[in-house]
Amino acid sequence: MSNFLLVNCRIVTEEKITFGDLRIKNRRIETIGNNLSKRPNETLLDLHGNTLIPGIIDDQVHFREPGFPHKGDIATESKAAVAGGVTSFMEMPNTCPTTTNAESLEDKLNRSKGRSWANYSYFFGATNQNLEDVLRVNPEKTCGIKIFMGSSTGDMLVDQTTILEKIFSSTSLVVATHCEDEMTIKENFALAKKQFGDHIPFENHPLIRSREACIKSSKLAIELANRYGTQLHILHLTTAEEPLLFSSGTMANKNITSEVCVHHLHFTESDYKILGGQIKCNPAIKTIQDQDSLWKALNDDRIDIIASDHAPHSWEEKQQPYSTCPSGLPLVQHELNLMLDAVFHKKISIEKLVRKMCHNPADRFQIADRGYIREGYWADLVVVNPLAKFTIDTKNLQYHCGWSPLVGTTLMGKILLTFVNGNPAYNQGEFSQPAGVAITFNRK
Repeated sequence: MSNFLLVNCRIVTEEKITFGDLRIKNRRIETIGNNLSKRPNETLLDLHGNTLIPGIIDDQVHFREPGFPHKGDIATESKAAVAGGVTSFMEMPNTCPTTTNAESLEDKLNRSKGRSWANYSYFFGATNQNLEDVLRVNPEKTCGIKIFMGSSTGDMLVDQTTILEKIFSSTSLVVATHCEDEMTIKENFALAKKQFGDHIPFENHPLIRSREACIKSSKLAIELANRYGTQLHILHLTTAEEPLLFSSGTMANKNITSEVCVHHLHFTESDYKILGGQIKCNPAIKTIQDQDSLWKALNDDRIDIIASDHAPHSWEEKQQPYSTCPSGLPLVQHELNLMLDAVFHKKISIEKLVRKMCHNPADRFQIADRGYIREGYWADLVVVNPLAKFTIDTKNLQYHCGWSPLVGTTLMGKILLTFVNGNPAYNQGEFSQPAGVAITFNRK
């Protein structure tokens, strides 16, 4: 790997925009300054005033390995990630086998070595049966504990109150929850099945995976976290009501944090008519009023993190009828494009984008030396042209599944170059080599 000198940069980090130069040496940021001189062993890159931000840290992806190679794997989906400016990811445990014991966690870490284009960490999954495994997990090996408080793959639904209480009261790790009340969903599905038989319209998805199911489950998670002082992070909020359960302000003194995903900020229930199963996901995409409230909560800091919940399925799977069509959509390659477009349209500032997609994930999960543009930190960096138009096309998709509900969409903001640990992993459509390493943590 070469050393680099980046000049004429518009640098966005820590709520500030500055203009200057940045030197990368031995995979880390050595110097940030002005009028830096090129050294003999450096490659000079003139950014011509384009924007330099920290690499995106996506704390919620499903890369499907092991178990589902027809949907994607660590290599294909992490390559899509770096094409989209994502330099670190945290992957969910509902693979096959599920990541619910030390052996399966170690297997994922080993699979990633030399194959992952981005830096990686893996959530440890809770079930109703693996409490001892959850409490014994090495905190240096995982980003956190994932609890599905709504149906998921295999046996990963955790619906026993005693188990939930034991996890919330006993772990020092961040507990990340998928909050939907399972009984409410089952009742709603039974009603839809009675009305429509095997031909349930996709427009009914937000009625089946209803707002009431989300709110009830989120309230339970927050009540448990308040009772036991748990470090709780509630994933993918979708309703106008849920953000009101959280406090506004910076993350510094928060035990309980929340997140929104880019598809819930982009699509609304009106899109089911055209896209159908392509945007079926859990929790469901809901109304324009819900979306407006999510944007408001994002800007007033009730919502702390933006993620993708990247969850690819094959095109054939997504063409199935509602009852058998799997939930999830591929997003990791375009989450930053979507948010840069939102910056252009003044829905959010570039400084806040960087805080929600870079700084806050690093801080929430105590990631070491990433998420900021700071001297001494790993050189995980993204160069973007915020004023360039970018059209999503099947020809530039990197997902193994080969499709996206965003195909044909033109957005403002193009990713030009992605550095992962000082390696230019992605450069204007060209890729170099996988350079991702296991994420480390500042934990005592």
